[in-house]
Amino acid sequence: MKVNIDLNENHSETSITIHTKNWTKELEELMNYIQQQKPQRLFGIEGDQTILLQPEEIDYIYAENRKVFAVIQEKHLEIRMKLYEVEHLLSEKHFMRFSKSVIGNIQQIQRFEVSFSGNLCAYFHSKNKEYISRKYINSIKERLAMGGTNNVD
Repeated sequence: MKVNIDLNENHSETSITIHTKNWTKELEELMNYIQQQKPQRLFGIEGDQTILLQPEEIDYIYAENRKVFAVIQEKHLEIRMKLYEVEHLLSEKHFMRFSKSVIGNIQQIQRFEVSFSGNLCAYFHSKNKEYISRKYINSIKERLAMGGTNNVD
């Protein structure tokens, strides 16, 4: 394999181009490695302050009126990302989809309660609560049964 690196201060961002004749296991491993490289922190906006958020402190994240918010204790901090971007970023940090507009931290859940509509209500250690749509209940139960991890092995 031949590698060319062009260091130039005129480049605004890193760009990777691969020229190849065939797809190989080596390329697949390289792609997996590149895709796993993502930031591990979130920034929340509160008034005119930007606050560094620790994922393990977040109860849930929700989208409302085209904005995304993280809930920590009684605070609702705006996150300037799309919900699907946050979900992808935090999928390895015990976050799962609760509904179309909510992802939740399953490590922060204290207990569940079944609602009349068949949804589950998740109660967090911080006393916050959020509903889990029926569509997502089974996947959350399976992950909790595995100890809250992504590992299937």
